[in-house]
This record gives sequence, structure tokens and C-alpha cells, in this order.
Amino acid sequence: MPMRLGTEMPQLVGATEWINGEPNIEPGKVVLVHFWAVSCHICHETMPEVLRLRDEYADHGLCTVAVHMPRMQEDTEISRVQADIERYHITQPCAIDNEHKLANAFSNEYTPAFFVFGKDGTLTFRAAGDKGFAKVEPKVREALGLASS
Repeated sequence: MPMRLGTEMPQLVGATEWINGEPNIEPGKVVLVHFWAVSCHICHETMPEVLRLRDEYADHGLCTVAVHMPRMQEDTEISRVQADIERYHITQPCAIDNEHKLANAFSNEYTPAFFVFGKDGTLTFRAAGDKGFAKVEPKVREALGLASS
């Protein structure tokens, strides 16, 4: 069953490792957690826009966390993940979730998948795929208290 709206954000524990450091999520911040995989072409297609949101809304209080969730055995090769992190300029904390502990905590089985947590730390929106991603920015703006664009 998917994570319900209003659910408190799970602890970000259980990652195999963190690249770019572990996240420091301050109380009162809006958090965007995005799950992706090196073998996911839709993840690659949406990544530039995810990173645009990261950059555009950081000064407004958005904290972005990436979670690499392998879909197949080859996805667990850290060198492949690091190559994508460099290629796409993923500078936010990126969990390597080779044991799916974070995916399980978020009740997530999809890549890409997007979870927006409001200033109160509860889930305000979740979506998956490219069609779901199209709805992320308005929900991020809403959570940040910004006028719709």
C-alpha cells in the first residue's frame, strides 16, 4: 500500500552508503525525495527538471534528497551510479539504497518516484513516472507557500 498523505517523513536510515554527504534536514523545511535508478530511462529524462527544482527553490526552503533504488543487479554497481551522479550534476545528498531499506520505509516500488513533505514534516504529495513528475512543481510551490506559476 502506498504511503498515505499526512504520514510523517520516514527516517533516512538504512542506505548502503551516501554520496555527497547525508542530508541535514532542518525543521520547517519542505523536502523533495526522489527515487531513481541508473537503468531507468524516464529517470534520466526527468533528472534535469528535478535538478532545476532543486536549484530554483533551494533559497525558498526546499531540501532535495536523491535515493538511488536499483531495479536490477547491475544497478548496484556504485561506479555506474557515480558516473550518473557526475553526468547529471547531482550535488544533493544521494542515498544508495541497494538493500531497498529506504524504498520500504517510503512504501515505494517505482522509479522515478517523488515525495513532497511539507514544513510540518508530513507527506503532502507523491507521484511516479514522467506524468506524475509533471505535477511535482505545483505541489512544491504550494508546500513552500509560493503563488502558483
